[in-house]
Amino acid sequence: MRRRVEPFIAATLKAAWALAAGPSMVGLGAVVLSVGIALSLAATGHAHDAADPHAHHQHAAAKTVRSTADYVVPNVTLVREDGSPVALKQELGDGRPVVLNFIYTTCTSICPLSSQTFADLQARLGVGREKVHLVSISIDPEQDTPARLREYAKRFGAGPQWQHYTGTLNASMAAQRAFNVYRGDKMDHAPVTLIRLTPESHWVRIEGFTTPDQLMAELHDTVAAR
Repeated sequence: MRRRVEPFIAATLKAAWALAAGPSMVGLGAVVLSVGIALSLAATGHAHDAADPHAHHQHAAAKTVRSTADYVVPNVTLVREDGSPVALKQELGDGRPVVLNFIYTTCTSICPLSSQTFADLQARLGVGREKVHLVSISIDPEQDTPARLREYAKRFGAGPQWQHYTGTLNASMAAQRAFNVYRGDKMDHAPVTLIRLTPESHWVRIEGFTTPDQLMAELHDTVAAR
């Protein structure tokens, strides 16, 4: 169990330091929360499973659920972090493999961990990073302006192949519903990562905190062949 939890601890701490560079209260809160989670996970890694009072942390760190689905990309216009209005179908349909998640910039728990995983994946891809399109769509578009998304993206070292999107509330909700991640309130959102290798492929859905290793395994054959 310890070996399964340790990568999650590392990602948690990386995400905390990334958010610490943001607005002072949000960044401080992220550090306190994320370091607390990491320390709790470190403690559970040394405990016996049967008597572990933090088993729920182990479950969150180690367990993911993989499935496939045929999602239909909605015909909506979003706004990229550079301020450009774009059709979501076109953004996801340029032929590259897509790795997609949903975030919001003031989130201090799930989102920084998911974004840190994307940052680590970007680094792991190396020279192949340009072959993959990383996509993060805001579930709080009324607050997440393009400027805020640019700042958020910068904190996680997003390259040109990793783009962040906002838009109208209706457009964001349509995208969330299309991929079955809409939960009504941003505070109720859950970690979900979606992967599609080609425009003709099924979508792979990973529920829970995925890892760069899992994502590389999904992408490996397609990226290696390009």
